[in-house]
Amino acid sequence: MSTVTEQTAASLIDPEVFAGRIHIDGHWVPGGGGEIASVEPATGETLAMVGMADADDVARAAEGAARAQKEWAAMPHPARAAVLRKAAQLWEAHAEEIMGWNVREVGAIPPLAGFALHVTAAECYEASSLPSAPLGSILSSEEPRLSLAQQIPVGVVGVISPFNVPLILGIRAVAPALALGNAVLLKPDPRTVITGGVSMVRIFEEAGLPAGLLQLVPGGAEVGEAMVADPRVRVVAFTGSTRAGRAVGELAGRHLTRAHLELGGNSAFIVRHDADVDKAVNLATWGAFLHQGQICMTVGRHIVHESLFDQYVEKLAAKADSMHVGDPAAGQVHLGPLIDEVQRDRVHTLVQDAVAQGATLAAGGTYEQLFYRPTVLANPPKDAAAYCDEVFGPVASVVSFATDDEAVALAADTEYGLSLGIVTADALAGYELATRIPSGIVHVNDQTVNDEANAPFGGVGASGTGSRHGGAQANIDAFTETRWITLRREPGQYPL
Repeated sequence: MSTVTEQTAASLIDPEVFAGRIHIDGHWVPGGGGEIASVEPATGETLAMVGMADADDVARAAEGAARAQKEWAAMPHPARAAVLRKAAQLWEAHAEEIMGWNVREVGAIPPLAGFALHVTAAECYEASSLPSAPLGSILSSEEPRLSLAQQIPVGVVGVISPFNVPLILGIRAVAPALALGNAVLLKPDPRTVITGGVSMVRIFEEAGLPAGLLQLVPGGAEVGEAMVADPRVRVVAFTGSTRAGRAVGELAGRHLTRAHLELGGNSAFIVRHDADVDKAVNLATWGAFLHQGQICMTVGRHIVHESLFDQYVEKLAAKADSMHVGDPAAGQVHLGPLIDEVQRDRVHTLVQDAVAQGATLAAGGTYEQLFYRPTVLANPPKDAAAYCDEVFGPVASVVSFATDDEAVALAADTEYGLSLGIVTADALAGYELATRIPSGIVHVNDQTVNDEANAPFGGVGASGTGSRHGGAQANIDAFTETRWITLRREPGQYPL
């Protein structure tokens, strides 16, 4: 794997080009918000300096995006499709370099970094079919006229992406929005600007995307607020915490900006009485501990039949104790670092509080620097925050149930509704259980962390505003407006 410091002439991402800069109208320029360091969480090393935008930069970027968008939307659909296909090929061609940044800047282990590149390329391939998709329908009319519903680009789309899986969680809005004739303002998390922002800009530059259609404006809350409030930004696609999503939704409502919100989760994983414990633990290990639990779909609540409970806890704890935690750029590990000290301290506080409230610490609960051991909590109180809130760390809370009705009640007892996993020898019984539990995503005989570019993705309740990604129709609905058009051969006559 190439590393960040081993730059070559063929490198896509050169820190000397973007150092301390943002990207507006096709140019790398100093940002009004100054600059901050991109820090490798595993070592504390500064990888590069990245630019930060301010509200004035957002206004300038929105103006340029609105100007560039009109010509882009008017291009023949094969031309837009070609840019998206080329971008997909470039993600594949530069996978090794971008994986290097993903491992070091984000703390992803190489298999997850590789999966992120696979999905990112797939999102662009899927999006390349959108320019030629049917974008309207013929309507019946009681008048002698042709009546049409047409899907047209919204104009400028704001995309706010988080730190945890910045490639996937940015590209799944950026690619379809561009493909459908929009321009995009992209605000990645300041901690992962290179992976989630610079790499995207460079890929689309090389793919031939005209200047001004993808503006990079990293920053904090001020930048996000300016983006939502700008009258030229008609749709905002936000992925992040439920707390931040509520603020985005409230501000968007005041400005009549359409907001698509993909928020937090505390996914349930039900292990029925007839499940194979070893297979269930294998699924649970992946679902709970992948990427240090820093995934919105992570299994947070393990709801296990009482007849299997002791075996499940014992085997999951043994698996957790056997896992290697360390620097993913230095060697093969199962878990890398948490993103920063703030997140580590929050995770540790939740674990300590749960134990103080009566939970049994079956594994983990310790850390060195930002490396937190995979943790298993048995029988936490139902009001313990480690059980009922989103932890965003490698913590599995395990409780028991006696009947299917009790399992349903436990799984549904949450404000979240993102993903659900059910393990059972009777798949139909698993599906019937799932129909009783509010959730945007359901996997029977699988864990909760899954993603495919052509599949609908989104949650209900405090997990967001529904499936807004995945598949042609969801993307068309998300990033276009519907216009009613009628045509008469002769002007109509009215009685006044």
